[in-house]
Amino acid sequence: MSIYVIDDHPLMRDAIVMVLRRLRPAENIVELERLDKLAGAVKQHGAPDLFCLDLKLPDTTGCSGVMAVKQAYPAVPIAVYSASPASDMEEACIEAGADTYIEKSASSAELTAALRGLLMADSDVEEPALASNSKLSKRQTQLIAMLDKGMSNRDIATELEISEHTVKVHLWRLFRRLAVKSRTQALHYARTNGLLSTNS
Repeated sequence: MSIYVIDDHPLMRDAIVMVLRRLRPAENIVELERLDKLAGAVKQHGAPDLFCLDLKLPDTTGCSGVMAVKQAYPAVPIAVYSASPASDMEEACIEAGADTYIEKSASSAELTAALRGLLMADSDVEEPALASNSKLSKRQTQLIAMLDKGMSNRDIATELEISEHTVKVHLWRLFRRLAVKSRTQALHYARTNGLLSTNS
């Protein structure tokens, strides 16, 4: 298995690779500058375990790179990173098939946490609970309120005008943020720690 880092900017690519080598010292990490080299690289280096994909590549437009990778390798997680603020592109990237969106302005600790989350998604490794001085994102606060109303993934998708896949990704990230594994645990944590608005 190999991790593929696809980015035409050497400095950013080096930063991603450095973090991955700390997280997975024994993993084979393949660096590419363009998406059109991916198929040949997979034949040479083996099946992908994770994709780290720059949103803007010389041979992609918008989210086309994310969609192409997801179509070719539907079961492999994709971490997208971009200079664009999350508020501009995150939702579109997740709709296209990405599992996480990382701003290039993110700190090394934030980058490490995001990549560790994908690499350990199928393991039972416990993440530290949400620090008391940390805040949920606006979207995560919305989700907590919707869970409190008993809304299903389909209901949430309809209300927010996003796909059920995107709802699942947001919930997965919320559960990791709270260090819980279910809706019930998330709601219990939210009520216990005052994350639910009392006037909602």
